[in-house]
Amino acid sequence: MAMTVHVDIVSAEASIYAGSAEYVIVPAEMGEVGIHPRHAPMLSRIKPGSVRIKKPMEDAEDVIFVSGGILEVQPHVVTILSDTAVRGADLDEARAQEAKQRAEEAMKNRTSAMEYAQAEAELAVAIAQLQAIEKLRKQKA
Repeated sequence: MAMTVHVDIVSAEASIYAGSAEYVIVPAEMGEVGIHPRHAPMLSRIKPGSVRIKKPMEDAEDVIFVSGGILEVQPHVVTILSDTAVRGADLDEARAQEAKQRAEEAMKNRTSAMEYAQAEAELAVAIAQLQAIEKLRKQKA
């Protein structure tokens, strides 16, 4: 049996995932980070995107969308704290497209730098959700 690392993904609302994994891929602020058992300890901010989890004895990766947050890695435990986390299967493409359009419209009609920054952040989340949906489609194909 392959070595595993324990993974906890927690959002502000609930625990989204708790279990073993052969590896985890996380969208860290400076790029994707691949984490295997016995990884060196680290802390990093994460950006909106897909967390991919390879469970033991399963071919497909689980995909969980996170809106950003904090990643903590210890040799045998990976913890992700996110404001919002959604299982890939629960993502709604129509809602993500609508959020993307609203954010783009808000960026065009901005009246202050703060509004523009907020719209930009909302756009990044919507695009990351759509990318997660696309990854899921490719996995199923």
